[in-house]
Amino acid sequence: MGRGPRYRVPWRRRREGKTNYYKRLRLILSGKPRLVVRITNKYVIVQVAEARVEGDRVIATAHSIELSKRYGWKGDPNNTSASYLTGLLAGYRALLKGVKEAVLDIGLRSPRRGSRVFAALKGAVDAGLSVPHSDEILPDEDRIMGRHVEEYATMLRESDPERYKRLFSQYLKRGLKPESLPSHFEEVLSKIKKEHEILLARAGIREQVG
Repeated sequence: MGRGPRYRVPWRRRREGKTNYYKRLRLILSGKPRLVVRITNKYVIVQVAEARVEGDRVIATAHSIELSKRYGWKGDPNNTSASYLTGLLAGYRALLKGVKEAVLDIGLRSPRRGSRVFAALKGAVDAGLSVPHSDEILPDEDRIMGRHVEEYATMLRESDPERYKRLFSQYLKRGLKPESLPSHFEEVLSKIKKEHEILLARAGIREQVG
């Protein structure tokens, strides 16, 4: 711990490991709303927020728990697929609130190519939100759809059925065979797109639905 007459005690959220104020300042100086992506042990939360003197104002938000409650999602609520879908929801809702562009805020999480935070980013971008990024950091389509889960589950079901049931017990409990994850993802994706493209068209934000 630092000592001496010039030592300054870090702000509370910095001491608690919750906020990097130097990074936050750079994001705020962009003058754009922030696409805030946070991933917990269970869920994915994506918000579009703007900084104000009195504190952040959340313009649009999406929580991965909505995927199961509103759209019938049966996969894990914090995997790559759920991250993409949650980002897509947040992106659509931001557009409906009049936000067209933002900068990515991943907090204290280390940026890693193809990670879940970038899956959420891709979802928001695919919704139509403009967020500066390099395509190299985004996960590929197969991973977003859960093809890797499908391949591993198919192999495991044939080679070790007991381990298959053990590892994918939550999937099976929710009524989803893990090898069907890609088709289930497409089904939920279609529901979200159909609903929000209609809303955007009615608001005059989309010229055509589809």
